Amino acid sequence: MSSQFPEARPRRLRRSPELRGLFQETEFTLNDLVLPIFVEEEIDDFVPITSMPGVLRIPESKLAGEIERYARAGIKSVMTFGVSHHLDASGSDTWNERGLVSRMSAICKDAVPEMIVMSDTCFCEYTDHGHCGVMQGAEVDNDRTLVNLGKQAVAAARAGADVIAPSAAMDGQVQAIRRALDEAGFSHIPIMAYSTKFASALYGPFREAGGSALKGDRKSYQMNPMNRREAVRESLLDEQEGADALMVKPAGAYLDIIRDIREASRLPVAAYQVSGEYAMIKFGAQAGAIDEGRIVRETLGSIKRAGADLIFTYFAMDLALAGI
Repeated sequence: MSSQFPEARPRRLRRSPELRGLFQETEFTLNDLVLPIFVEEEIDDFVPITSMPGVLRIPESKLAGEIERYARAGIKSVMTFGVSHHLDASGSDTWNERGLVSRMSAICKDAVPEMIVMSDTCFCEYTDHGHCGVMQGAEVDNDRTLVNLGKQAVAAARAGADVIAPSAAMDGQVQAIRRALDEAGFSHIPIMAYSTKFASALYGPFREAGGSALKGDRKSYQMNPMNRREAVRESLLDEQEGADALMVKPAGAYLDIIRDIREASRLPVAAYQVSGEYAMIKFGAQAGAIDEGRIVRETLGSIKRAGADLIFTYFAMDLALAGI
């Protein structure tokens, strides 16, 4: 063969859809996806979230029906976020065994016992100031918040939550929750730690979705987006404290962090495709700039390729209905 022609021809394996499928390296299925949902108490009908087209706040009275619908479509797991009408300075409704956190888990498990219910464990949607814990002056009191996180986790577990997912970004939260769960007889309940959670601008639409009252920001306790080494340290600290799985949030702008943590730990690694990532795709598609279906699969594929074992995404139901 003349030297002017290449001997290595990778295109040979791309000639047809069948060949491309056969040699595809990265795939994801519904088993890899978790659907985050927003549940609001004391309302009668679904509330559209304008900054997240297609996502609705679910009335508590209709939650059971929605969980059944998700299960029929093939969704295996949900993450519950509450939109509370009972706010106070500490978020005390979260550890009330008749409060919204407990009711959400109980309703989901009663409706579809096999659905894996992950309970987001934080206070930002339940405090009148919108921060993720108890305030001491202008700062969140880390250690007082740890006590309350333990109480919330136990209440959720008692109501039927399968997984506790602390997102408050407090130092020592995994250890505090693990101790509280174990002492309450829930040593079998795993902790999905939001172990590397950045103070990201990509959370903007979530504030509307969750009805956040926050004024200011959470930069004193969430991570600096520019810090890579610290990102790995945060997750490894949660592993040392007893986390059963780790998470990077957001996902798409932090693929390097997902890969770093995947290489540093043997624990399962999750990534959260957050509200801003969802909104950019939705609005881009509405403008005709991108093909929504292809972009969704490409972005989720990139998260999986970076090393995530599971992905939290608001597109999970769309993909289920489309048959992935």
